Amino acid sequence: MDSIKYLIIGGLAVVSYLLLLAWQEDYPRVPGGDAPQLVEAPLAPVNDVPSLPSTASNNSSADIPVVSATPSVANASREETLIRVETDVLKVVLDRNGGDIVEVALPEFKKHIDVENDPFVLLENNAQRLYVAKSGLVGRNGIDSTQRALYQSTASSYSLAQNADSLTVSMSHTDASGVEVIKQFRFERGSYLVTVNYEIHNNSAAPWSANVFGQINRTDFPDPSTAGGVGRSSFLGFAATSADDPYYKVTFEDIAEGIQPHQLNGGWIAMSQHYFLSAWIPSTAANNTYSMRVSPQNPNEYIGGFTSPEFTVAAGQTGSESVLFYAGPKDQYSLREISPNLDLTIDYGWLWFAASPIYWLLRQIDSLIGNYGWSILLLTLTVKAIFYKLSATSYRSMANMRRVMPKMEQLKERYGDDRMKLQKATMELYQKEKINPFGGCLPMLVQMPVFIALYWVLMESVELRQAPFILWINDLSVMDPYFILPLLMGVSMYAQQLLSPTPADPMQAKVMRFMPVVMTIFFLWFPAGLVLYWLANSVLGIAQQYYVTKKIEKEFEAKEAKNA
Repeated sequence: MDSIKYLIIGGLAVVSYLLLLAWQEDYPRVPGGDAPQLVEAPLAPVNDVPSLPSTASNNSSADIPVVSATPSVANASREETLIRVETDVLKVVLDRNGGDIVEVALPEFKKHIDVENDPFVLLENNAQRLYVAKSGLVGRNGIDSTQRALYQSTASSYSLAQNADSLTVSMSHTDASGVEVIKQFRFERGSYLVTVNYEIHNNSAAPWSANVFGQINRTDFPDPSTAGGVGRSSFLGFAATSADDPYYKVTFEDIAEGIQPHQLNGGWIAMSQHYFLSAWIPSTAANNTYSMRVSPQNPNEYIGGFTSPEFTVAAGQTGSESVLFYAGPKDQYSLREISPNLDLTIDYGWLWFAASPIYWLLRQIDSLIGNYGWSILLLTLTVKAIFYKLSATSYRSMANMRRVMPKMEQLKERYGDDRMKLQKATMELYQKEKINPFGGCLPMLVQMPVFIALYWVLMESVELRQAPFILWINDLSVMDPYFILPLLMGVSMYAQQLLSPTPADPMQAKVMRFMPVVMTIFFLWFPAGLVLYWLANSVLGIAQQYYVTKKIEKEFEAKEAKNA
């Protein structure tokens, strides 16, 4: 018997070690947390924008992006071409060389919870990380077809005024034929959505034609927004929508193997990471071509973007084209308003139909309470109340099983090793006592999808990032620094196990005895918000199970007294 005990302990130790190795692989240490400032880094290669043959038409497959091999000949230094823009929710750096977005910081989200005035940086371009959003005009007369256009601007910094609701940053470029292109970035107060507009003044004597493109360039560095820990890993990579699939994900490995372009009226392409998102959303009226590829200059740089159909401005006329760019948190309702299916980038998995209403309920509760820790507790209580009847059925079955355990022990002593007779006698006992041996499992199985969906909601909700609770818990998205919540959860699991019937199989009983210990070890690295949910769920389960068990015992005692 001792050898079996040691075998079980050894097996659990091996499993725990393997899971720890898997955790370290899924959640590697993020290097370079304090990267150099943008102005100290060299420019990323600029010759990776799509180029089109001069005969390309709106309906031709020739508008599939092809990497140009023409080098940049920009003659301005890096610092001279940068424009800084600040709104209430965005700090953006634009580069006049191409008119690209080369840095986006989010003042509403701190990089480190204990450091003030240090916003989380989403887009950046430095020696360790490249993550930028490029856009321009390519094709027949595109000013970015052979080299990136160098725009001119009247100022090097812009700020949203206190009494203003919007801010427009303009930069202009005039080509050799006299055509003036004004590229405008429009920012709105409280919004992470930027409108990029191209205004074409065709001062030449011939029609002018070009295609708008937008792309996201990112090297394969770890997700800086994830807090790490054991649990479901958030997706890091490109995402898009298509006619066949409203939301599909593409990893960097998939891009390296080759991804076929696709066309779609409207649509979007995004770079998704834990809690945050950047996305290009071109015109809904255009049949846009979407592509993903590896940069020919850097095999560790991945590009996802779109190219819109050719548009033409007649000689002496003015025309314009606009696209949208989003850089900010994964707010389900904001993303849904921007473009169809963009909210699916908040990946709840196959249980999205249950997770979405749970997320809505969590938001509603927090709008009244104002603390996500208490909101999680109240949400758990609400879910428990909804499934009270199902849980009561399960606990009633467990209580009845516990009540007849002495009789089952007598049957084991009577029939010994004769399994056939023992099984037959056990079934007769169940029928006599009106017990369903599966009654404790089925109600729990029905509830499991909801509990898993709730877990995913808490995992994906940006609202929990750096959200405080009480006392020592100042960030619900990272693990408990003192491991108090996981230890309390382990104690609650052990207490709940005492209320449950002991499995008939001795080996199974030994394994179940170690489960609270193993689960406690796993939960040591879980985000505090998730552990709080499991702890609350376990405590409520204990209270309900204790109540139902005592009720069953009183009913049985009353029945026995009546029969006597």
